[in-house]
Amino acid sequence: MKKILMITGDFTEDYETMVPFQTLGVIGYQVDAVCPDKKAGEYVKTAIHDFEGDQTYTEKPGHLFQLNKSFDEVEFDDYDGLFLTGGRAPEYIRLNQKVLSLVKCFMKSGKPVAAICHGAQVLAAADVLCGRTLTAYPAVGPDVKLAGGTYVEVAPDESVVDGNLVTSPAWPGNTAILKEFICLLEQQ
Repeated sequence: MKKILMITGDFTEDYETMVPFQTLGVIGYQVDAVCPDKKAGEYVKTAIHDFEGDQTYTEKPGHLFQLNKSFDEVEFDDYDGLFLTGGRAPEYIRLNQKVLSLVKCFMKSGKPVAAICHGAQVLAAADVLCGRTLTAYPAVGPDVKLAGGTYVEVAPDESVVDGNLVTSPAWPGNTAILKEFICLLEQQ
């Protein structure tokens, strides 16, 4: 059974967390959802981001998402892939040195990495984007460029694959990012 590490945090985007967590579980992968400084059984609050015609998304309270593994127990060698959720969580989880170290290990190893929406902020902070092509929520495009990556704007329901990295700009891209992430996992 393939094991996926999902790094998330408070005010992660609801659909960008719950849909991948449940979908990957349905097809038989074990998904360990973790958050820095939290333990298995604790929760993160989610936020629902919607596109209602404003200049950016709107944000509404989401659900409580229960973590199923303690962050302190995570070891890189235990996992076949990494999924970085979006929303506001990446703003602060990218400040955690263990998160950055894990991201660097996954990217250097060639194991599949998926990052949706603002998840690219974690990749940028880990300094793993030099020479990589990816997408993200458009407001994160400058972060990608400053980190040495090539930002590609695609429709919200699309994804971009560059080697072991698959990205999508927002939750409408769940189907696209998951399809490509699963392909990468199955190629291992």
